[in-house]
Amino acid sequence: MGKVRIYGTIGPSCKDKEILKQMFREGMDGVRLNLSHTSLEEASALIENLHSAARECAASPELLIDMQGPELRIGYMKASVRLTENELIDIEDIPFPAAVKKALEEAEPGQEVLLDDGKILLKTAYSSHPQGTGLLVVRGGLLESRKSVALPGHAFRTPAMTENDRDQLKRAKEYGVTAVMQPFVRSREDLMEVRSALDRSGCKDVHLLAKIENMDGVSRVRELIPHCDEIVIARGDLGNAMDLWELPAVQKRISAICREAGRDFMVVTQMLDSMMHRQVPTRAEVSDIFNAVIDGASSVMVTGETAAGDYPALAIRYLYRTVKEAEKFIKL
Repeated sequence: MGKVRIYGTIGPSCKDKEILKQMFREGMDGVRLNLSHTSLEEASALIENLHSAARECAASPELLIDMQGPELRIGYMKASVRLTENELIDIEDIPFPAAVKKALEEAEPGQEVLLDDGKILLKTAYSSHPQGTGLLVVRGGLLESRKSVALPGHAFRTPAMTENDRDQLKRAKEYGVTAVMQPFVRSREDLMEVRSALDRSGCKDVHLLAKIENMDGVSRVRELIPHCDEIVIARGDLGNAMDLWELPAVQKRISAICREAGRDFMVVTQMLDSMMHRQVPTRAEVSDIFNAVIDGASSVMVTGETAAGDYPALAIRYLYRTVKEAEKFIKL
């Protein structure tokens, strides 16, 4: 196997050029920009800092843009909302996408609603509110704008790309984008649509990464492999699509399929989640990173740990050094 690539996600915590330089010096090879929360234009200053930091560190990082795609997210909220366990709220209290709202209005009591990668769990319930459906808070937390929403058991047939996605691809080369991550891939047709849009935008040399985040993607990994440059095992939403204890086996199966086909794959989500607010990761987290490399991952990535965490450069240090130990172990 070749050198495992180390990716961080850029955001408010690493917008300063000096912090970005520290991240490169700690071993970061590439960066992800999540377009579900911003756009290339809005992030132009951050991207310029990124390129400037890379030049000063003699680095040539990959720049991945993570598209909006068919992922469902709640809309914009004037302020974050604290949802408390056993609280009954109205469906109108949260700006759900229209398709989700309709499904909830038609759902039987007990339909689960997962928010923010499952951190928050609601269930439909009979409501005393005369204007609509009630939702019972089963697992509470702080809900903010643009967080993911999933309804286990419901498949929403949304387009592979939004109009905003297409517009962003037209500007990709201008900002130095080298790869596109397509979320919630359901079929090879999704990837073919994105590849066609890349070609029309003059981005034929831009790599296409297929994020596996639902059961459609899991069941069709072999079908997807010829139509992308890398498979991404995106465990956040993937963990919402099944009982959480089933996720490790699914990750192992996807890893094995990619190895057999000779296709690169990335492992991502909560690799160092405790480092959002701690300087030292858990033993389970470093074991997770190590085992992903042993399983053949070509790249690993942290998300909120660098985009919004307290210790972005330190998170990259732990990610990089754990990967290096795994690479040494493989060579024994």
